[in-house]
Order: sequence, then structure tokens, then C-alpha cells
Amino acid sequence: MKHYPFLNLALANKPIMEELKQAACQVIESGRYINGEQCHLFEQEIAQLCEVKYCVAVSNGLDALRLIIRAYKEMGVLHSDEKIIVPANTYVASVLAVSDNGMNATLCDIRDDTMNLDSDCIESLLSPSVKAIMPVHLYGTPCWDEKLMNMARHYNLKVIEDNAQAIGARSGIPGLNGTCATGGLGHAAAISFYPTKNLGALGDAGAVVTNDKQLADTVRAIANYGSDYRYHNIYLGLNCRMDEIQAAMLRVSLKYLPAENERRNAVARAYCEHISTPHVVTPCVFEDMTQVWHQFVVRVKSRDHFRDYLKQQGVDTDVHYATPPHLQPCYRQFKSYKLAKTTALANEVVSLPIAHPITVQDAIDISNIINEYKPQS
Repeated sequence: MKHYPFLNLALANKPIMEELKQAACQVIESGRYINGEQCHLFEQEIAQLCEVKYCVAVSNGLDALRLIIRAYKEMGVLHSDEKIIVPANTYVASVLAVSDNGMNATLCDIRDDTMNLDSDCIESLLSPSVKAIMPVHLYGTPCWDEKLMNMARHYNLKVIEDNAQAIGARSGIPGLNGTCATGGLGHAAAISFYPTKNLGALGDAGAVVTNDKQLADTVRAIANYGSDYRYHNIYLGLNCRMDEIQAAMLRVSLKYLPAENERRNAVARAYCEHISTPHVVTPCVFEDMTQVWHQFVVRVKSRDHFRDYLKQQGVDTDVHYATPPHLQPCYRQFKSYKLAKTTALANEVVSLPIAHPITVQDAIDISNIINEYKPQS
């Protein structure tokens, strides 16, 4: 029986292993391991990909979000106890970045088709204390529409994108600055290069991208001990820098990102075309945007039974995410929130294998296995 792994990073990196080793050796031999040429070049490349002017390479995706909000506070744009609207269906990091800065997250329910923030629900959540919106491009599907954009402009709200899972994705509707690339739709964006991402480091890494020079400079200073130049500290800063090794590794992988995203797109389409059982709901493929399928998430009523069945057939799966932020023990204050769609989704989602080395033929084979599934009576 063939085994279909959910994720094998060693196998995923095998085709570029020699390039990764050479890049690592170059950094080691350079003697410059922090704030060197690799980070500088990587920042230029990511800014170009996201169609923005500035990129600051940082330690991880959560720190990228934290730094954006902290920088806006230092600039006097945001303040403690003000609110940021965040989709309820997201990884907890999106909410942690808000609360870590002494601000309050207002959770917004989701759309069934995108599984992202529902812009139709935003206006009812607005109040004088709401100062920003955080669209999360979850699973690699852009979270952007004209309603969200128009509300941000009308109410003068900052748009902070959580682009952790969607690097290389494009919206069908231009953002505030005219670009369609996720990361460049709003005022600032955070990116994660956690090893499992479509563009993954060999450790933790992240980035902040923006067209706002003041914000970029403030983020860079805060991330470097609050220093604008050596031994001169203008903020109570942090140590949130990306190291040269990770930048070098990412620069190698970045060359192959378009091909990787296209492979995932082909696999996702194969799943959608070949899964025919009424017991499994596949995600939507949108022709007016470019999705990058960080995860391929289906919905099943009897999740554990379904996953056990697939495991017996050699198909590994995962769940993203079984417990949404409003039901986490650390966020007891959200338990009264009525988030029916998010709660229902969390009980049904299953992620199918889509990372390398899964092929289109593998997706067809897995789909045929899924079509034979018989739910519990």
C-alpha cells in the first residue's frame, strides 16, 4: 500500500539540498551572521514579490505582527486598549499579536466559501475604539474585497495583513495602493517563513512589508534593541532580527516558489475535480484570484472517523485548526462570542496532503480513496 505523507521537510528540500549547503557555506565563510548582505538582498526580493517599497526581515511571523502593532503605537497611530478586528478563524498568533501589545481583538465571523473574514459583518463591529482591521489570508486564499477596502478608507482604519500563509497569492481586487499582491493590499503585512510554509526557512523567520517608510524604520529599530544606530536606543526595543543563515536559505528557496505554488494549485484543482462524495466538502477555487494553497482544507461531519479511514489507507492528514482562538483557555473573555460559522468549521476541518512530494496523480488517487469513504451510520 502506498503511503501519502502529509509533510516531509527533508524530502521537500532534497531537490535543492546542494544549493542550500552551498549558501550556508558562503555565510559561514563570510564571517557575517547578523545584519549582513543575505538579509539585505532577501529584503529587496521579498519587497519586489509583494510589490511594496520596504521589507524588514525579522525573527518569525508572530514577531512580525507584534512589531507592526508596536511600531504603530510608537508612532502614535494606535494606542493601548484600542481595538483591532481579527477573523475568528485563524491561528492564535493573529490574536496574540494584538493582546501582546495591550490592545483588544474584536473577533469577526467568517464566510463559508473562503473561510476568511466576512466583510459583511465588519460594520456591525465598528466603534470609535476600533482602529484597525487584520485580514488573514488563511490557507493561501486572499482575504480582500471592495467592501473591506472601502470601510478601511471611510473609517480611516489601518489594514494589517496577516500574510503568513499566502506569500505569492494575488487578489482579484487591487488594494489600497493599487497592487493585487497579498502583503501589499493594506498598510502593512506580516509574513511567516516557518519551515512548513510554501516558502519555509530551516528554522524560524519572518518579515514585515509596507510602503510606509516611517513604519519600516520604526519596525527595524524596535527589532534591533530599539536602536536607530549603534548603541543609540530610541525605543524600549526587542531582539527580533533574522539571521544570515536563514536569509540565505530562503533566497535559495525563493527561486522555486512560483513553481511550488503552481504545483500546489494543480494538486488542489485535481482534488476539487475528483472528490465526488457528498460526505466531503472541498474548498472553493476562485478564478478571479491567485490562491497558493498552503493547506487544502475539506469539511467532514465525522472528522475522526474520516481521518482514521484515510490513515488505514495510507493517507496522512492534519487539522488546521481544531480549537479557534475564542475557545482557547488563554482567551476566556471571548467565550461569550457568538461565532457560529467559525465554531462549526473548527469541528469539521481536515487538511489533506498538498506539500511536496504530492503530485496531481497522488491527488487523484487520494480522491478515489476518499470517494470510497462510508461515514458512520
